[in-house]
Amino acid sequence: MTTLQRDRATVAPPSRKGGDEPPGVKRQLKLPLAPSLEKRRLQAYLLLMLVDGLVIVGASLLVSLLYLGNAYDPQTLQQINLYLPLYWGAALMTQTYSIQALTSLRYSQSHSMMAMIIALVLMIFVAFFTKSSEQFSRVSTAASIVCIALGMAWARAVTQVLIRSGCGATAQNVLVIDDGGSPVRVPHAWHIDSREHRLRPDRSDPHMLDRLGMFMTNMDRVIVTCPRERRKDWALVFKGSNICGEIVDPDVQELGVLGAGRGYGFGSLVVSVGPLGLRARAVKRAMDLVIAGSATIVLAPLLLVVALMIWLEDRGPVFFMQQRQGRNNRLFWIYKFRSMRVEQLDATGARSASRDDDRITRIGRFIRKTSIDELPQLLNVLRGDMSIVGPRPHAIGSLAGQKRFWEVDPRYLLRHSLKPGVTGLAQIRGLRGATDSEADLSSRLQADLEYLDGWTAIRDIRIIFATVTVVVHDRAF
Repeated sequence: MTTLQRDRATVAPPSRKGGDEPPGVKRQLKLPLAPSLEKRRLQAYLLLMLVDGLVIVGASLLVSLLYLGNAYDPQTLQQINLYLPLYWGAALMTQTYSIQALTSLRYSQSHSMMAMIIALVLMIFVAFFTKSSEQFSRVSTAASIVCIALGMAWARAVTQVLIRSGCGATAQNVLVIDDGGSPVRVPHAWHIDSREHRLRPDRSDPHMLDRLGMFMTNMDRVIVTCPRERRKDWALVFKGSNICGEIVDPDVQELGVLGAGRGYGFGSLVVSVGPLGLRARAVKRAMDLVIAGSATIVLAPLLLVVALMIWLEDRGPVFFMQQRQGRNNRLFWIYKFRSMRVEQLDATGARSASRDDDRITRIGRFIRKTSIDELPQLLNVLRGDMSIVGPRPHAIGSLAGQKRFWEVDPRYLLRHSLKPGVTGLAQIRGLRGATDSEADLSSRLQADLEYLDGWTAIRDIRIIFATVTVVVHDRAF
């Protein structure tokens, strides 16, 4: 077999012996570079299926023994026979047996729980329509589900160690070929220099194609970084190989490309699809209407009292309205209880409130300190301009130091892909108040971008509950 030299300092394949060698030491390897992991992954999937099945059966029998006095009670056996195939089907549907489940314990446990819930709902549905639900004990069923969940979380943690030892940290063989393009480093991957090993995408040379095939044997992914003029050659080589081939393009990172499209005689880079799909937007809007509607009714006496106190102090308007930028970069009027003197209101928000700001009224200082001045934004939520949770909308004239917000970081506009929120991830982390420096904005922007990365209803609920603990804060002036 062909041999090659590998630099241990730059190449770190998973599950290799001799890992105690000092950096820079050369090792001789043989082609293919790595054994195939397909069989090992299949064995790992079967192991997870077997372990899940044993946990479901074992937990159900144990609960039956303790509660019904008979481990092999007919009702329990019938329930197992119904629940087990439903779970395996739900697990396959929710990617519970996937490469990510082999490498991430959190993913593995969360998706197994999701499959459990889906299987339970299906079992109840089947039992109801077959009129056999009365045969199942509600107590033993609930106890079995709890025991299965605990047992499965523990079993997944144990099997994760075995799977990592057999499949490595990534459960994939990845080869990175440097053909003179932008430098790329991928953890737990094989890195080779095409010039050092005399590799080139020459489609007219069968011997070179054979040599490339030897390097790519048993690889799950092959990544090539090369100049633009050689990308087509590498693409054709990949298309003629049974391999997942990727070509590095610096523009993809710079533009934040999400995918690619072809059609009508041209190709395009997909750089935006919106952070939420139709289903997620519907769920979020339903939550907004329920929470904002209920809060408006419950807080109505407080809102009326605060409005009356504001009017009595100086006979001025109760509400302060200001234009802010919302979803799709559209401007909207935000509602707040007026906390400043009428003649000193700042319509553009160019001047942030300070600790001893002489513009703030007596009642205004109290409602700003307790965040009560923000409550009228419930009306914005009901109107559809805002959401309960999301990036906070900023006044269009706001400054971070001496710069406009969008001048500090070009990613600032990404916040406008979602409706702005009454509260958000930045607020519960204490990132609120005046932006005296660019760093103040950067920390908030990072939290907002983190929120945009994978919305879930559960996280919104957590943020809402966490907001209660930061309603009164020392950054409110």
